[in-house]
Amino acid sequence: MTFVRIAGVPHNVDVTGSGPVCVLSAGLGLGWFDWDPVVPLLAPHRTVVRFDRPGLGLSGHARVAPTLRGEAERILRVLDGVGLGGEKATVVGHSLAGFHAEAFARLYPGRTAGLVLVDSSVEERPRVRVPRAARVRGTRACGAVLCAAGVPRALGPTLRRRAAPTRWAGVYGTGRVLRAALMEYVTYGDAAVELAALREAGPLPGGAPVIVLAAYAGGSKKWLGRQRELASGLGGEFRVARPSGHLVMRDRPGDVAEAVLAGGGGGG
Repeated sequence: MTFVRIAGVPHNVDVTGSGPVCVLSAGLGLGWFDWDPVVPLLAPHRTVVRFDRPGLGLSGHARVAPTLRGEAERILRVLDGVGLGGEKATVVGHSLAGFHAEAFARLYPGRTAGLVLVDSSVEERPRVRVPRAARVRGTRACGAVLCAAGVPRALGPTLRRRAAPTRWAGVYGTGRVLRAALMEYVTYGDAAVELAALREAGPLPGGAPVIVLAAYAGGSKKWLGRQRELASGLGGEFRVARPSGHLVMRDRPGDVAEAVLAGGGGGG
């Protein structure tokens, strides 16, 4: 584990294994540790890079509200910061981070060996109704009130353990993590709109292989249809992890590892 300073913020980064590079980015409010079940399956074959976005996990406080281009650049700078600037990488994004991973592949095709979207967020007709500035101000005020009331310390670790047990649940007792998660939530629509604009430029550039891995636990098949359409729109392969909840990396780590190993060599 190391820390890479990006725009003045220390980012927690973990690099494990050897071989072609893959970078794993977890969904809204999640941490580097959520990939723990997958890493031992990848490390014998890949150099595995995991990191925490600002405010999350062990990274420093978020200084600005996130943007899609900013998150794509963050992945690039994390790789550069750990000495992997000359390598192509298979970029793996879960949930909200699926937006970030696809944006990286579109903005930096020369650095992309493959793209794996793990139960990625999907928005076919994204739009936002409330101006971004008002949402950001309101979220900062809300976060300040909740933190002053002691809500993160009182509820954060318990809620995290119930949702997905981890020995790192204590980080959810900090206002830093609560504020970051709230900000990612209220700017979700902005990220979706930004990605839609990037897609207007045409097909995914660079010719890197794409795999969309959807979660399915036996419920409605509508979500699978949306994920299948995402794969088709990106010219990629569609796979299903079953039975699995949204945290596919915990429920079906072998399926995630197989998709990553098949989703790009990652060589320079």
